[in-house]
Amino acid sequence: MAQKRRIAPVVDAGVDDPKPRPEAPRVEPKPSKPAPRRGKRGGWLGKLLLWPLALGLLAALFSAVAVASLAIINPPTSAFMLRAQAQHGDVQQRWVPIEQIAPALQLAAIAAEDQKFPWHWGFDVEAMGDAWDANKAGKRIRGASSITQQTVKNLFLSPNRSYVRKGLEAWLTLCAELFWSKQRTLEIYLNIAQFDTTVFGAEAAAQHHFGKPAQQLSESDAAWLAVLLPAPTRYQIEPPTEFTQARHDWIRRQMEQIGYGVIDRL
Repeated sequence: MAQKRRIAPVVDAGVDDPKPRPEAPRVEPKPSKPAPRRGKRGGWLGKLLLWPLALGLLAALFSAVAVASLAIINPPTSAFMLRAQAQHGDVQQRWVPIEQIAPALQLAAIAAEDQKFPWHWGFDVEAMGDAWDANKAGKRIRGASSITQQTVKNLFLSPNRSYVRKGLEAWLTLCAELFWSKQRTLEIYLNIAQFDTTVFGAEAAAQHHFGKPAQQLSESDAAWLAVLLPAPTRYQIEPPTEFTQARHDWIRRQMEQIGYGVIDRL
């Protein structure tokens, strides 16, 4: 009897194991949190804070350009002249170049108001320190403001005292020192300085007080006009008081000590 042949099962090497494998659990990604949005209030607040900064920078640029232009353009008026005109009517003032202002008046102004004018950069630090100490002690002295500071104050600002005005004055002084020569600063100063309620500038002052042009002022005349510079509406020189006479004599002595060489340094 023939034996039955056993047929071995065919194994296909290319076929996967038919037994299914368990799949790995699928992890769903967590949704990312959206970035917190700035509220409208915060955005407007930032813009509001930027406005003063932008306006301040614009004002600083405009003022610097205005000061720079006066290096070659004679100012037609000043803040102090406009104020006097509004309060008292027409003012007397006529611009003259510094060559037509007596050297005696140039020297007298430096001797009376700012003896370090040719050397400092717009601020007499020592005089400012003395003024600060005197203020703390309850005293009061004059002479802390340089000629440059007085010039920009008369041109652009008011006589009212405040920290804001002092800050503006300091900025304008720096601009003037940057763009003007010392001689130009003195020329502007002597043409806009107040010598009476409605009298401004050396030429009008010379005609008003002495009946002569500024170019012909004597040393004594120049010293008398310099007496008026810090307080032209309060000080009296016609006739002089005991105080103004003493002030005149002191200025004459200072002029002799300083000498005309100081003008050549400008």
